[in-house]
Amino acid sequence: MPVWNPWHGCHKKSAGCLHCYVYRRDSMYDKDSNIVTRTNDFNLGIRRHRDGSYYLRPGSTVYCCMTSDFFIEEADQWRKDIWDMIRYRSDLNIHIITKRIERFIDCIPEDWKDGWDHVTIISTIENQAMADERMPIFLSLPIKHKAVNQEPMLGPIDMDKYLKNGQIEWIGCGGESGDDARVCDYSWILDTRRQCIANNVSFHFHQTGANFRKDGKTYKIPRERQHSQAKKANINYERK
Repeated sequence: MPVWNPWHGCHKKSAGCLHCYVYRRDSMYDKDSNIVTRTNDFNLGIRRHRDGSYYLRPGSTVYCCMTSDFFIEEADQWRKDIWDMIRYRSDLNIHIITKRIERFIDCIPEDWKDGWDHVTIISTIENQAMADERMPIFLSLPIKHKAVNQEPMLGPIDMDKYLKNGQIEWIGCGGESGDDARVCDYSWILDTRRQCIANNVSFHFHQTGANFRKDGKTYKIPRERQHSQAKKANINYERK
């Protein structure tokens, strides 16, 4: 999965941020994750090899800004340049995950209109409170491709009323990683899957998390097995 991180650093915003992997990783190097800085990969979207080919190959699905938030305030001064590169690289499928969907309308380029064909905006919804806060905003926005990321999933989430109008293309679910990970219950995952199937929304189970509960029993899942165990469940659903 190609990743393009034009800036690094973030501020914890909601319950899902408590054990943020960026903070956990930065702490290993005594780095302050609250400081937002441009990275050396700022221009990765248009960077080429010596033979002229792009580092990010045409046709790739690229996740943008995974060690920060694309819509964080400190990046307002840099975002236009990134939008320009994204516009230019219409041969990529750009995925942008955010916990700051309320800032979206103030952070888009003038020619955005109803969205760009090659850009998917993904709102993080970790619990019911965030679903009820963010989804009404998300559904009101001019975006061609909308998706939801329920990671880390911290409880059962009733999304049914937000899925009925067909705007959401897919939902991804997963538990929390790290030594202090909160429990993810398989029943929550299955309930989201049920809602997706009922509303013809694609569903992806990404990872179990470190503390995974199934049928009342909690299992400690090593980091290297969290994705493979989710895949083994074989419960993904592709909309018709």
